[in-house]
Amino acid sequence: MKVLIIEDEKPSARRLQRMLEKVGLTVNKMLHSVEESIHWFENNEHPDLIFLDIQLSDGLSFEIFDSIEIKSSIIFTTAFDEYALQAFKLNSIDYLLKPIDEDELLVAVDKYKELKPQASNVQLNFDDIKKLLGNPIEREYKKRFTTKIGQHLKMISVDEIECFYSENKGTYAHTTNGRSYLLDTTLEHLEQELSPKLFFRISRKYYININAIKDIISYTNSRLELKLNSYSEQEVIVARERVKDFKLWLE
Repeated sequence: MKVLIIEDEKPSARRLQRMLEKVGLTVNKMLHSVEESIHWFENNEHPDLIFLDIQLSDGLSFEIFDSIEIKSSIIFTTAFDEYALQAFKLNSIDYLLKPIDEDELLVAVDKYKELKPQASNVQLNFDDIKKLLGNPIEREYKKRFTTKIGQHLKMISVDEIECFYSENKGTYAHTTNGRSYLLDTTLEHLEQELSPKLFFRISRKYYININAIKDIISYTNSRLELKLNSYSEQEVIVARERVKDFKLWLE
């Protein structure tokens, strides 16, 4: 079975490759842009299964299918959990929400194996999916957090939070009043709870509120340093591999 990954973030592509190897699949090729993918499909035998990211560095991956007729089976790998992903499930093998969970990956692969060869006859309506991308379903994100202070519980609105950060195996919320509060959660768990319009994970250590950014400064090794309204305990650095997505998020 020939397997292809289309993913613009190379660390994510390599991580997915390692996960697929664990479940017995060999990745034959990894592509990272719309342009590269179109050229590759024009000159190579199409794979049995494609793991497809939606947003690539040079556009939406659906543009590939505007140029090339592809009958490969598709498993979406996407961060767009606020969109109508149930529709994707009807038209493709499955979708995997980033960060990809190993158990969910195994389920998706097993589903492909069960559906094969019917899976190769699945025709995706990319025009309908692109319309869905323009009309996201309203999703409820977390509006407040609670933290214990002595014998009391304090409620913190997300609008008060400048950033979330990890330190000494704890996760903290730093608020506009200049205080930090220990939370019973992790940064990984927050990815499912925070609005992507308001918060962005700039590194392993920090999640930033867009309204808290006071200044953005060029930093070493193609990174960026952020100055926030009140948080000043440590340097807040956008990881190099997150700079491109961070700039897109700002827009």
